[in-house]
Amino acid sequence: MSYHLDGKIALVTGGSKGLGKVISTRLAEAGAMVIVNYANYKEAAEQTAVSIQSSGGKAATVRGDITDEQAVAQLVTEVEATCGGTIDILVNNATGPQPELSIEESTWNDYLDQLVFFVKAPLLLTKAVLPGMKKKGEGRIITIGSEVVQLGNPNFSNYVTAKSSQIGMTRSWANELGPFGITVNLVNPGFIPVERHSEVNPLTLREYAKGVPLRKMGEPRDIGNAVAFLASSEARFITGQSISVNGGNTFGI
Repeated sequence: MSYHLDGKIALVTGGSKGLGKVISTRLAEAGAMVIVNYANYKEAAEQTAVSIQSSGGKAATVRGDITDEQAVAQLVTEVEATCGGTIDILVNNATGPQPELSIEESTWNDYLDQLVFFVKAPLLLTKAVLPGMKKKGEGRIITIGSEVVQLGNPNFSNYVTAKSSQIGMTRSWANELGPFGITVNLVNPGFIPVERHSEVNPLTLREYAKGVPLRKMGEPRDIGNAVAFLASSEARFITGQSISVNGGNTFGI
């Protein structure tokens, strides 16, 4: 199904690689003007934008540290100047290092490192785009979560805890922003291999797939399709939801 996002401006954080790249591409295919945010991978971000443009889509890049309040304000101002309008769709996708640590190995800073990316950054970005969304009387805030919240992976509590926080954040924001026509939803991917998983043992992938009811690994485009749907008018009556896109590996919370 083709979702229509013509005239919409979408900001995808961490849009240069992995799921972010595919989400950016899918939103552009639906007609949105996509801003590919990056912090370090300028060349990859530019390649993503060029790829979108070569396929007839609209895209630009913007550098910005989404964990820094001043940088976020500057980033959003730059996007609005570039696009001549305010952001309609915010996709909180960016992530940082994800170390696997036992309880004994973990420090409070290990937890904070994850909370900075998965709670602080979405808060800063949402505050920055809200004035424009409220003025228009509509908007879409979509955060990329993870199935780990339901699986409770061992030796990964720093990451699992931060991702779990996104559920409460999504539901609270949905209640607060609903009267302004702004929907807030959480998309939880399963284990979907991207560039960061290049060294994962193929046996690990096969074993994971065996436990998935659909008996296969998901693809980045599966997440892109879910985001495109939630960003569209077809999803106008869906908000506050935590949606798993993982072939049935987990069920709703």
